[in-house]
Amino acid sequence: MKYYIYILSSNRNGTLYIGVTNNLRRRMEEHKTRSIPGFTKQYKVHLLVYFEEYNDIRDAIVREKRLKKWEREWKLELIESINPEWKDLTEEL
Repeated sequence: MKYYIYILSSNRNGTLYIGVTNNLRRRMEEHKTRSIPGFTKQYKVHLLVYFEEYNDIRDAIVREKRLKKWEREWKLELIESINPEWKDLTEEL
């Protein structure tokens, strides 16, 4: 099974959300349709701007927790290292 950490944004340099899932397509559908109440629905955070794939859920969770502790500037640099135009990567899944 594959696991994913992902970063969503409301827009370029906007509000960020970091999550982990075992089904990134399904999870993105939930975020985009705002079917799950919470932070991403409230702040309209639905653009997939970064993700990483893991084979072990423990590795994915460790990475997610580390990223959540990063300074905002570091997160922006990480996103721009692979997605400088802040395109929605959902279609690439």
